[in-house]
Amino acid sequence: MAQGYSYEEARKQRLEDNKRRFQELGVLKMANSLSNVIRKKNKTPVKNQVKTKTTPMNPDFVRHSSRPRKQVTYTERLKNCKTSSIATRVVTYAKRSDALNRAMSFQSGLLSGNPSFVKSMLPSHVGMLSVPLEIRNHLPRETKVLIVLEDEDGSVYETDYRGVYGHLTIGWKTFFMDHKLDNGDALVIEIIEPTRLKNLFDQIPQPDIVIFNAMARGYALTKTPSRALALFARVLELGLSPDDYTFPSLLKACANFKAFEEGKQVHNLVIKLGLYDNKYIHPTLINMYTECGDIASASKVFDKLSNPCVVTYNSMITGYSRCSQPNQALALFRKLQGSNITPTDVTLLSVLSSCALLGALELGKWIHEYIRNNGFDGFLKVNTALIDMYAKCGSLEDAVLVFENMRLKDTHAWSAMIIAYAVHGHGSKAVSLFEDMKRERARPDEITFLGLLYACSHTGMVVEGCEYFQSMTVRYGIVPGIKHFGCMVDLLGRAGRLEEAYKFIEELPVKPTPILWRTLLSACSSHGNVEMGKQVIERIFELDDSHGGDYVILSNLCARSGKWEDVNYIRKLMKDRGVVKVPGCSSVEVDNVVHEFFSGDGTHSESRGLHNVLDELVKKLKLIGYVPDTSLVFHADMREEEKEATLKYHSEKLAIAFALINTDPGTTIRVVKNLRVCGDCHSAAKFISTISNRQIILRDIQRFHHFKDGACSCGDYW
Repeated sequence: MAQGYSYEEARKQRLEDNKRRFQELGVLKMANSLSNVIRKKNKTPVKNQVKTKTTPMNPDFVRHSSRPRKQVTYTERLKNCKTSSIATRVVTYAKRSDALNRAMSFQSGLLSGNPSFVKSMLPSHVGMLSVPLEIRNHLPRETKVLIVLEDEDGSVYETDYRGVYGHLTIGWKTFFMDHKLDNGDALVIEIIEPTRLKNLFDQIPQPDIVIFNAMARGYALTKTPSRALALFARVLELGLSPDDYTFPSLLKACANFKAFEEGKQVHNLVIKLGLYDNKYIHPTLINMYTECGDIASASKVFDKLSNPCVVTYNSMITGYSRCSQPNQALALFRKLQGSNITPTDVTLLSVLSSCALLGALELGKWIHEYIRNNGFDGFLKVNTALIDMYAKCGSLEDAVLVFENMRLKDTHAWSAMIIAYAVHGHGSKAVSLFEDMKRERARPDEITFLGLLYACSHTGMVVEGCEYFQSMTVRYGIVPGIKHFGCMVDLLGRAGRLEEAYKFIEELPVKPTPILWRTLLSACSSHGNVEMGKQVIERIFELDDSHGGDYVILSNLCARSGKWEDVNYIRKLMKDRGVVKVPGCSSVEVDNVVHEFFSGDGTHSESRGLHNVLDELVKKLKLIGYVPDTSLVFHADMREEEKEATLKYHSEKLAIAFALINTDPGTTIRVVKNLRVCGDCHSAAKFISTISNRQIILRDIQRFHHFKDGACSCGDYW
């Protein structure tokens, strides 16, 4: 008893010392201020929660063996247990308790060689277990799974989850060991709703920082990540000292909550507590700023580090990629290669994404070769990213090759290939692949159906698209999102069913976004419906009147109908509101260098020569039937010659001309456009493919156009 009393006194003294230190540093005041802001935003009190009358958690365990209990650590237990045996038992138990309420084909042979069952240790006595993807994807939220550990001699250790003290598995698909199980006899995995955990912290007699870290990590993955921030003030009030794993969870919560100001306050707390040099904090700090849209601050954090680790590099590269700065991401990857740090599969995912953004096929192929040479081609996510990269770089053949060579394919891989077919205009192949996916018993998700709807909208399969949209909810229980609604509007709009599309938006169960109305506005422009276009623009302006493209589309629509008074009014309105038009930009990769061109560009080093090349090229095109569509230049006071000159130097034509004079004959030309390709450039590209005997692949903001022998893969349905 004396020893226990001494320990208790020491613990209390340590907590009091921490409280005084927090007070002196002003940390507690900052944390309370942060908590108040969060509670005001959520309007749900978290601090000083009312304790519910529940039975205290029992720290005793049920042991199914007559042998004396061994005192072993988690690490020793995990090293001794049979991983495949544990995984098999998870499946067996889940089936026995009806946790897998959907049919699932899962062969225990997949576990041989331990390909997907990952173990990683958190600090000291806390562990985390990654359950195979095949299991995770099929566990409903209310599932409670009991894990059984087995010794090499066959002795089995088991626990009832209701009897475990502090079973801290928080949030859907987050799996934690109970850190109180010092002897490692049992492991509990439980999946419960985070709302049932809001009183847990105050129920525990002596909560420590490890418990808070687990809860904060769980909250960060839920729809209420701000709870972690609100609870942090309570932690400091108790005198608990943050450790290496506290602030990463808080910063992740700020990132998921898009809480920029709160994130900056957490950053200040890190500095005040002297934890800024902590290697675990750097990546999450960079990620927080990136997710909140402040890539400049993220870059400053990275640049101040003397020896960033690979995880920190990954965070910065990923940040650049997500913020549409692929050139910076690739430059940082080159810097990483020049150091003594070895890239990981996460690094390559972001690098491939950057190649896809740029449409840099040759660079993407070099990365693919690097992946093969360094053994990363066995990673499922890397292969899926390769499919996406090749598809977005215009090489559908390479995407198909990667997909067909994959030994294992999950839902994401199938979905990536379906989307690849869709954006390249192969709607029937996308639908056929979906049927193959069902035969392989891979369960489709929301991304799969996004690809199917996209395929149907771009190939005029209206009936099929409507059927897939219905089956999402009725057959698969998938709730459609804004992107699915957008595909339906596009599907109906492209087919000329504008009234149906308008009614569809009006009757949505969610508030329509500007993007939905913009999709319909584009359809109104394609079908020349001025009156509906005016109605739609009013709905857009109610939500957002700062997007230059909206004014341009309606102005051009009115101009084609000869309504010049409306055109002048729209242009004046655009000027009065300070709205600017996004300039057209096209890029093309030549010798591993991406060259960008803007409409009417005179800034490129070879612009004068390019203009001369285009002048000669247009003359040749006219000889075989090309007629510039000057009706697309909407200026009443312009002469025909001026309109034709304006069309001639569009960014798409400049990029194609540059590729023609800087690549070998017969080389495929791949161009990426930041906006929708204009009708005249679409027509010209068909003629250029004929006289140059080249294939031209043009990717615009909506899809791919493959020009060959005077025809386009879209069939002029775009």
